[in-house]
Amino acid sequence: MDESSKKTALRMIPYGLYVLTAAKGDEVAAATVNWVTQASFQPPLLALGVKVDSGVHRLIKESGYFALNILKKGQQGMAFAFFKPTQREGNTINGVAFSTGTTGAPVLDDVPAYVECRLVDTVEKGDHSVFVGEVVEAVVREAPEGRPDEVTLTLKDLGDNVFYGG
Repeated sequence: MDESSKKTALRMIPYGLYVLTAAKGDEVAAATVNWVTQASFQPPLLALGVKVDSGVHRLIKESGYFALNILKKGQQGMAFAFFKPTQREGNTINGVAFSTGTTGAPVLDDVPAYVECRLVDTVEKGDHSVFVGEVVEAVVREAPEGRPDEVTLTLKDLGDNVFYGG
């Protein structure tokens, strides 16, 4: 396989940007993720790729719950804030305010929407695990005008030199 072609072809898949959060006790973890898709209507399931050596991966496995915080266009700074290791200070993670969701997972205060999920399955292959979560809570704080997917921050919104995948 041509390595350059593989990388380019896989980078042609469009990605939204989200902040994945989890907690166990007072410990919280968060990471910007983009490998996310709805996998089922009934029950509502999400499938997402999470880096195996990340703190959020460990806390999702330990707690069995996570929140997917949906970023909107203009929230590039928030996406970049969670590319680095998690630092909690009071009710902030990496300087971003959060509250506790119904599942115990942190939910970011300044996102237009989020879903909370119960972990129902895990596929552990490669450097990322695929987590399958059943949506048990959904909150929309800012109703979108027009198509809901057009307000979501995407990987291409971070600039011409920011890629993931391939």
